Amino acid sequence: MSKLEALRADLSGIALADDAPTLRMASRDFFWFSPVLKPLLEGKVADLVATPSSKDELRRIAAACARHRVPLVIRGGGTGNYGQAVPLAGGLVVDMRKLGRMVFAKPGGCRFEAGANMLDMDKALDAHGQELRFHPSTRAQATIGGFVAGGAAGAGSCTWGQIDNLGAVTALEVMTVEEEPRLIELRGREILKVMHAYGVNGIITEVELPTAPAHDWAERIVTFDSLTAAARFGQAFMECDGLAKKLVSVHDPRIGPYLRRLAPYLETDRAFAILMVSEPQADTLDLLIADHAGRVTFRRGAAEAKAVAFGTHKERGGPGPLYEYTWNHTTLHALKMDPSITYLQLRFPAPDNLKLVAWAEKEFHEDVFFHLEFQRREGKVITSSLPLVKFTTPERLDEIMRRAAEGGVQPSSPHTFVLNNAGWKRIDAPQPEFKRLADPHGLMNPGKLLGWEGGARQAAE
Repeated sequence: MSKLEALRADLSGIALADDAPTLRMASRDFFWFSPVLKPLLEGKVADLVATPSSKDELRRIAAACARHRVPLVIRGGGTGNYGQAVPLAGGLVVDMRKLGRMVFAKPGGCRFEAGANMLDMDKALDAHGQELRFHPSTRAQATIGGFVAGGAAGAGSCTWGQIDNLGAVTALEVMTVEEEPRLIELRGREILKVMHAYGVNGIITEVELPTAPAHDWAERIVTFDSLTAAARFGQAFMECDGLAKKLVSVHDPRIGPYLRRLAPYLETDRAFAILMVSEPQADTLDLLIADHAGRVTFRRGAAEAKAVAFGTHKERGGPGPLYEYTWNHTTLHALKMDPSITYLQLRFPAPDNLKLVAWAEKEFHEDVFFHLEFQRREGKVITSSLPLVKFTTPERLDEIMRRAAEGGVQPSSPHTFVLNNAGWKRIDAPQPEFKRLADPHGLMNPGKLLGWEGGARQAAE
């Protein structure tokens, strides 16, 4: 009996699939955003997909994989961009989306199973007058476990930073992949052992998070004479601490044609900002917009914006939730129109972030179209970017990142699936050491974390 046959026998009663369409869909994420990753990862598929409906079933899966030495990849919504969910060594993909139970919700905090969909989480929290502090633009598809294991920031990061910041996650429960799986509770800085680790360090089973009081978020699109003018406004909005904000996203005029659903609200050759503001303060925001010579071209009240996001809006037409045109959703919209587009990840550190933006816009104007995502991190306003790039060669992507770094911008390549080869996305934590504890047989998402095997051999000697 082969390993796979033995595994299948041990998993009797758990939902399994091995048909070609399911295997293909369960073995993909959005790695195809990258023309570098696409030829490397296309065609990599699992041998079997398991969909546990309880933690007990998940424990059986972990034990069986350890017993038969079958590699496994843990999958949420599959919304990552670096091949995190691609099984390089075949084996088993574990679809976590049926493990989405809310453990608790209370003022200031919540706990959910790792497969919980982030939009469903906000719907559940809304009944308690609470909301997630921030969420990715893929809120409708992403799971909270996947966001912790492979995400970073999104709508709300303009106020609350990103997922690896101290305090962004309260606790994680992790299941080990051993013949007798254990549950380990991580808190404080211990969380970094599995944070942004692509699921190589044990199975995240529950996530405990701080929450914020729910706001009525109104939406705005505002146009400006130039990207520089729009960026100055974005900075000023960020520095208005009295204005509660959920999204500050500024776009080069050349991005407008890629966002077809927003076309009626954009103006030729004018940069634009996509904003979410607490509705009682929207009139005050209008004063700041006027100070920066901006023109409001789209207004959506909080009740309608919430109905659109929650899928309860009865009227058709108009754009979807405005956060779905920002962050890496911008890349998705562009790729639908132009397959030659790809993207990079850049960060413009304070206090010179606006000067660096102006420099980069001029330096890379020919083939890089910037959109700026404003964040507040560790008390500072940080300007991030996932710029659209007209792809020519991998060498040109490397040149842009090298030249950006020389100019003081911080690049991080999205064109690698290797966890510890990704610039500032790397986490300063003992992830290889924890892998030896939580995944002693090296079965979880093999090929994504380099160098840990040598330490495992030394420990065994």
